[in-house]
Amino acid sequence: MKRYAFFVFGLLCHVMFLVVFLYMAGFVGNLLVPKSIDGPPTDTPLAAAALIDVLLLALFAVPHSVMARPAFKRWWTQFVPQPLERSVYVLIANLCVILMLWQWRPIGPNLWDVQHPLGRALCYGVFAAGWLLVPLASLMISHFDLFGTRQVWLNLRGQAYAHLPFHTPWLYSLVRHPLYVGWIIAFWATPTMSVGHLLFAVTLTLYMLAAIPFEERNLIDAFGERYARYRRDVPMLVPRVLPRWRRLAASEFDAESALLER
Repeated sequence: MKRYAFFVFGLLCHVMFLVVFLYMAGFVGNLLVPKSIDGPPTDTPLAAAALIDVLLLALFAVPHSVMARPAFKRWWTQFVPQPLERSVYVLIANLCVILMLWQWRPIGPNLWDVQHPLGRALCYGVFAAGWLLVPLASLMISHFDLFGTRQVWLNLRGQAYAHLPFHTPWLYSLVRHPLYVGWIIAFWATPTMSVGHLLFAVTLTLYMLAAIPFEERNLIDAFGERYARYRRDVPMLVPRVLPRWRRLAASEFDAESALLER
């Protein structure tokens, strides 16, 4: 019975993320939601509104980063069952985002507001590409592992959890963090950019840039020289056209990785 309860809990947390993700896209894009990031400013004084928004962003960013670290996970799983560790992480992240969307204080004025139909359509096209890139990038590697569904599914079947092997499919052969690229595009590619939206985009972009070294340190601990070599050969966020000898080296690395994973 416990395994079924764990599975249902993990599944609900995953579905909750999908709903929050879609609502957040509407919030950032000023689309189909009652309150959006570039909405009319509230009666809150400017300094207080900015402080509240920064605190809301910090409330999301700090637990989101700390709870992903291996040392915290080792401590946390003394209280939370191992199969639920990731699902609880997703639940807490969801709740932090919901609080942020609920309590966000829009801050004006608009820094830009593209009104030409073609320019607006172009902005929304890039905006949509960013939001689509986030789930697409996660599906290329470990979407269901990332959101805890694989863990509760394995537990339901009575199978021990095993970490997925390191691999670099498609977008991951161009940049090391396509997931972050998607988020950055989603936050910045907008036809309307208010002061509050700029605060949101800058803060979360800086948070992602600060988080990458910690994340990569953990990946090197997990995969050793294989990830260190990948980090040397593949750019972090901006793709580049590699010289021929670098492309050959990367191909040899992928072949070597495939053999090691057998």
